[in-house]
Amino acid sequence: MSNYINEEKSLEQRFIKYARIDTQSDPNSITCPSTLKQKILGAELVRELLEIGISDAEMDGNGYVYGTVPSTTTKVLPVIFFCSHMDTSPDCSGENVKPVIHEKYQGQDLILPDDNKIVIKLSDHKDLNYQIGNDIITASGTTLLGADNKAGLAEIMEAAAFLMKNPDVKHGTIKILFTPDEEIGRGVDKADLKKLGADFGYTIDGETLGSIEDETFSADGASLKIYGVSTHPGFAKGKMESAMKILAEVLDSLPKDTLTPEATHQKEGFIHPVSFNGQVEEAEAQFIIRDFTDEKLAEHGHFLEETVKKVMAKYPKSTYSLAIKAQYRNMKRVLDQYPKIVQYGIEAIERAGVVAKRQSIRGGTDGSRLSYMGLPCPNIFAGEHAFHSKQEWVSVQDMEKAVQTIINIACIWEERA
Repeated sequence: MSNYINEEKSLEQRFIKYARIDTQSDPNSITCPSTLKQKILGAELVRELLEIGISDAEMDGNGYVYGTVPSTTTKVLPVIFFCSHMDTSPDCSGENVKPVIHEKYQGQDLILPDDNKIVIKLSDHKDLNYQIGNDIITASGTTLLGADNKAGLAEIMEAAAFLMKNPDVKHGTIKILFTPDEEIGRGVDKADLKKLGADFGYTIDGETLGSIEDETFSADGASLKIYGVSTHPGFAKGKMESAMKILAEVLDSLPKDTLTPEATHQKEGFIHPVSFNGQVEEAEAQFIIRDFTDEKLAEHGHFLEETVKKVMAKYPKSTYSLAIKAQYRNMKRVLDQYPKIVQYGIEAIERAGVVAKRQSIRGGTDGSRLSYMGLPCPNIFAGEHAFHSKQEWVSVQDMEKAVQTIINIACIWEERA
């Protein structure tokens, strides 16, 4: 059995190096990657892959990084890939990240040095209860950390380095895929699956130690445009119908105690407005719609349109358009057809000495779309917490367990062939 050891703290050194590179994606950009700075990290990852002996490592023009860990067995095996994304969320600054290591955590609240108003409280972050004695990495208080998903990048890189250095560890061909723009929903838009050449894989982008996620939201996006009636405000009586006010009324008419992120959890879905802009003559809102079944997702879309129609009935001179488009679907329908993929993931976690937790994601991963592109792909923990915020943190010891899990997955598929 493989025995990964974090030699000379190479794992956290990798992670800190990646975290310091600003890779925020931009939902308003039409390029791929959406920000060129993501390619700076991509080039560094290629350099490191070549350095550890992965001779085919490359980054394509769209910022995707590919590489192959060659097989060390004579058995005929399916080709596995491991995937993490390079970008960080647009929700919080990723510029000039200063990682801070809090060694041998003892249960205290973590006050971040560059803004002492940013406090990671034990009472708010329950998973810190399981980190006593571990080393916690945070940002300094002015940015996010980027553990989502640079923890996954570092873990895959570390596992690949271990396997290249230890050819006596038996495994099949392993492919590596690092993607841009996952945080803005475009993570696999231009992935070259022929170049990847894999049968299935695992994203390393989960939260709590031991978690394996085989179910995600199904997701739609909605764009609502209101076309009002504009006229001079001094002579507007009985004539003006403000698109902005109509749209505001639509938003106010949506439920506040149900069907909204603030009031839902577990398997409950929602309709969530994410942007609003406009003028008297025309106004527009973008929504995300989420649920775990396609049927409920469709119901939410229908409910949104019925709400719009009721409001619009008060404004006979105004019109609207509502476009609902599919974004991704619950990967469970695909993964249930290939139970060994999840079963071996669970066994790999348990071999690392961790209790496996099979969970659902109130969100999506690159694996959601990859599963529907013919590459079944559950999500394994990377150890990231409080992502998209200045309170983001990750445990070095949890990251080490993720590395061991990746190695174990490779070994188990070889053993069972």
